[in-house]
Amino acid sequence: MIRILLTAVLFVLAGADAARADGAITLNGDLTQGGLVFGKAAAGASVALNGKALRTTADGRFIFGFGRDAAVSAVLTVTAVDGSVTTRELEIAQREYRVQRIDGLPNKFVTPPDDVVARIRADAAAAARARETDRSETDFDSGFRWPAIGIVSGVYGSQRVLNGEPRRPHFGIDIAAPQGTPVVAPADGVVTLVHPDMYFTGVTLFLDHGHGLSSAFLHLEHVTVEEGQRVKQGEQIATVGSTGRSTGPHLDWRINWFTERLDPALLVPPMPQPD
Repeated sequence: MIRILLTAVLFVLAGADAARADGAITLNGDLTQGGLVFGKAAAGASVALNGKALRTTADGRFIFGFGRDAAVSAVLTVTAVDGSVTTRELEIAQREYRVQRIDGLPNKFVTPPDDVVARIRADAAAAARARETDRSETDFDSGFRWPAIGIVSGVYGSQRVLNGEPRRPHFGIDIAAPQGTPVVAPADGVVTLVHPDMYFTGVTLFLDHGHGLSSAFLHLEHVTVEEGQRVKQGEQIATVGSTGRSTGPHLDWRINWFTERLDPALLVPPMPQPD
């Protein structure tokens, strides 16, 4: 796993130019595919990534992330209150992903029948609406922890082959655990979606952490919170199940920054040993 920790003032760049302190901008996180970055500029500055404006707090904090197949570089632009502009090119580390084969799934889940296409589209639309949430609160300040303890049985970015047919990459991390194992909030947040039965993901829950950062919890048995409810890190929100397209009890935990699918494993320490 490629991991790059950004601790220097300004950005990690080639050459002596990186040492200049124009703007006193700091970044912490992972400049890699699937990585999330926490930044801070001077109060009142505006920030954009590849031309897209980022939400900033009153004291100049912001976040951004890179998807599984992000390009090798990105451009971050910071405009100070006096109008001066600092532009930096960020180098994004590229990753290699494993291929995972899953056999024995019912054919209807590998190639869904025509009569469920509308349901699948409705599920996708509901998930997309939840991921569009852009609250100003910075609940992600709580940091992140594992939402369940178990065996990591599937990793971010892996290419899945279902019953011999290649499918979309896996965008979360699978945690195998007994049915009914508690699922807790990995960070503070607000519940934005509770769905009792999505076609692919079964009982599904979305938790928004602010600034477009959200967690999704799939294949649940039960949800113990309601839409609109505010939860704290470590508070139980659900139990592990095997609903939807699943071959056994596990939690599929995913993190998005808007439409960019991030790697949850980059935000937490190594998985503790199960009891």
